[in-house]
Amino acid sequence: MPDRIVSFVMSGGVGSRLWPLSREDNPKQFHDFSGDGSMLAKTVRRLKARSDGGTPIYLIASERHADRVISDIGALGLNGGRPIFEPIGRNTAAAVAIATLQTISKHGGDTLVLVVPSDHEISTERQFWETVEAGMPAADSGSIVVFGIKPTHPETGYGYIKVKAAANGDGVAAVSHFVEKPNVETARKYVSSGRFYWNAGIFLFRADTMRKAFLDLRPDIWDAAERAYKTARADVSGIYLPQGFYSTVPSTSIDYAIMEHACGIAMVTASFRWNDLGSWQSLLEASPTDRDGNVVMGDVVAMDCGSSYLRSQGRLLTVIGMKDVAVVATPDAVFVAPVTHSQNVKKVVEQLEKSGRLETKFTASEDRVIISGSWRKRVEHWLFNETLPLWSTAGVDEVHGGFHEALGFDARPLGKPKRIRTMARQIYAFAVAKERGWAGPADRLISHGIDFIAKFGRTDRGGWVRTLNSNGSVADPVEDAYDHSCVLLALAHAHRCGDRDALRLAQETFHFIDTHLEDGCLNGFLESPGWNGVRFSNPHMHMLESFLAWYGVTGDRAYLRRAARIIDLFRSHFFDQDSWTLGERFDVDWLPLPGDDGQWTEPGHHFEWASLLVDFARASGQKDLAVYARKLYSSAIASGLNRATGLAYAAVSRQGIPFDRLSRSWPQCEAVKAAIALDGIGGPDLKPEIEARVARLFRWHIDPAPLGLWVDRIDERGRSVATEVPASIFYHLVTALMQYLDKTEGQVEPFPLQGSDVGGPIRAQVYG
Repeated sequence: MPDRIVSFVMSGGVGSRLWPLSREDNPKQFHDFSGDGSMLAKTVRRLKARSDGGTPIYLIASERHADRVISDIGALGLNGGRPIFEPIGRNTAAAVAIATLQTISKHGGDTLVLVVPSDHEISTERQFWETVEAGMPAADSGSIVVFGIKPTHPETGYGYIKVKAAANGDGVAAVSHFVEKPNVETARKYVSSGRFYWNAGIFLFRADTMRKAFLDLRPDIWDAAERAYKTARADVSGIYLPQGFYSTVPSTSIDYAIMEHACGIAMVTASFRWNDLGSWQSLLEASPTDRDGNVVMGDVVAMDCGSSYLRSQGRLLTVIGMKDVAVVATPDAVFVAPVTHSQNVKKVVEQLEKSGRLETKFTASEDRVIISGSWRKRVEHWLFNETLPLWSTAGVDEVHGGFHEALGFDARPLGKPKRIRTMARQIYAFAVAKERGWAGPADRLISHGIDFIAKFGRTDRGGWVRTLNSNGSVADPVEDAYDHSCVLLALAHAHRCGDRDALRLAQETFHFIDTHLEDGCLNGFLESPGWNGVRFSNPHMHMLESFLAWYGVTGDRAYLRRAARIIDLFRSHFFDQDSWTLGERFDVDWLPLPGDDGQWTEPGHHFEWASLLVDFARASGQKDLAVYARKLYSSAIASGLNRATGLAYAAVSRQGIPFDRLSRSWPQCEAVKAAIALDGIGGPDLKPEIEARVARLFRWHIDPAPLGLWVDRIDERGRSVATEVPASIFYHLVTALMQYLDKTEGQVEPFPLQGSDVGGPIRAQVYG
């Protein structure tokens, strides 16, 4: 019998039955329920505790949790094993196939493979390994070995194993068949029969045995997994499976794919105590209790309670006269149910997801109570005493006209070509500043900017060029829809501020758009006249923004009807109902492009759309758009953030795998705006989230920069990679922070120390 055994830990689940504690961004396996480390860390320690310490350990986990996995197990070591990261969840059959392929490739086909979940409670390491070793002879002889737990009560939350007869002298029994989770009456019959065992979800087999089972029963799974495995990318942090190939692996469980159809399945009766911690009832059963049978964790006052699971994080919880209940309070949610019904929390999660609630996706802070308006003084000072004075002087080109495209960190202009969109955004920013009470020379700056673009930026057809040289000569004459949307936005606010030319220029711009940028076949606009290439959702979002601005300034519902066309495109083509994501790149028929282009999403645009959807919903009465807004926001928070900094990545796949790990300043501004918008439409209290977003914006992008400037680009480790300060970001900052001041009007509180990072629903440090 070989003594070589390789262990694999499956760590891809969400653990929704332990909501509101376990959530998509912080699932069950990363929680510490007993005070001695996360479930994942405890599983790794258990596997390392074999008497000879000789089993290499591999983890199969979601790539979106890669940083968390590496942090959790970094200090433990894996005995030569490595993490293997899935770009998208494909269920346990795919994970077992990858485990088998890795074992055959690196250790040989006759090696024994032990596959275990990452989130089960097991009593002692010694008893665990004694049980595993009892099954090694059967596994070596060609059986797939499973492990059964002798039931202590009629449990409806577990799957069952039925054995053909009692176990032999080695504790091994032949398996008759597997049974799904039964109802109570059936479970009672199972327990009384003596031939049914709880299925522990642990497997032991020779690698070549499992390969043969896949080839005989599900060659489609094996072939697709093998293609993905052979094209995986490896670096010092782990093995990364390619999304293109891995997404073709059929998604099903190992039970359905193999175990229910394979011959020669053997079961070993476990000698260890086991609990899958799959419900609040199971946590009650597995945790130490007080003299009344209660598990009490956190700031809880319990009086006359018995046999209850009472847990609070971040707030005082008082419970009186309750028996056999689970009460779990987090900073943003409370769950209450009889412990015997706590399995049904999954139904609650499903209902919350249908309505786009944020609480299923991201985890609220446990750290501290955040006072709304905490950053108000710092924001006011930076806007009115630092950045507006600087950009209204150093940012203005008094020689050639218009505004400088970018400044260096010494606040000197860099002489770059001037994009029309940047000129428009500067006009807009100064107009918004005037509207919000800035006492600076806003009228002069608005006129200065409009005079420059009207003199040098017009085309013969009444449109606007894309780019001018610093002296005003045309550098790029293309009439781009994105630029026209920015011009319209600027002119709306300039008109509100009383500029004499803004309305006329806007009317001419609308005429150009209607004449030359209308898409004759589908709703929407061409990127430029005659354009028939890749389509983008982003220019349409900015058109929506400008239409809403003109509606807000004039009250004319014609602009709202224009906006409604963009909303229709959003509903029918841009938004993906399954992943809650917004597509960026499409073909001429508004179908997502193939490959990574079709998977490309930007968290910053999710935030922008969320704000605009709320604005349109308020104006139009289409209240269901609030659900879309919540879904976009929660998708961006759950899947689009760098967990080391709490900042939004530049781009991620629809499954949350980073495509561009850079963090720019503008998405953080849009996150502030989105949280403000969502806080006003019901649902969770997002005021702590707003403060946390502002805090991170200052912590990473504003405070490290010279006065009035900002660090636009931050790498994945929190280091600045910015070489200039782009003026195009100014409008994001002014708009977001002005909205923050509006939101917190009358709430003047001491602001945190400069550079501090107030904890929020996504903490800057979530490791370990």
